[in-house]
Amino acid sequence: MAFTEEEVAYLRSQSLGRLATLGAGEQPDVVPVAVEFDGTYLWVGGGETVRGTRKFRNVAAGRGKVALVVDDLVSLEPFVARGLRVYGEAEAPFERVGLVGPGVYLRITPTVSWSWNLEGRPAGAEWYPMTRTEHRRP
Repeated sequence: MAFTEEEVAYLRSQSLGRLATLGAGEQPDVVPVAVEFDGTYLWVGGGETVRGTRKFRNVAAGRGKVALVVDDLVSLEPFVARGLRVYGEAEAPFERVGLVGPGVYLRITPTVSWSWNLEGRPAGAEWYPMTRTEHRRP
């Protein structure tokens, strides 16, 4: 399976996410990132200086399993949150022109994803149900 049309539209409407990589000693590390979806892969990165960042070092060290959350808070009153969480495999470096210009990027291949409330409904008595998708490798 792949992302639904609604999930693709949401990913393309949001350019900020939080990426978690696994550091030395199995310490998770999460950072805000610019994120771009090309229809198959998610891309994170930018200029040449990103090569030395922890996320790139973690992936280069063979720890390619990552988690990415792209979400937003539409409203506080009423409370409306929506988002998408992706587990995947990251590879680097890829030279390309991306969201933040030419540079070096991580390429993330989604393996499993969960989305919630992409239609933007206010929270009710129960939290938003999640839709889970298993992704096939391209």
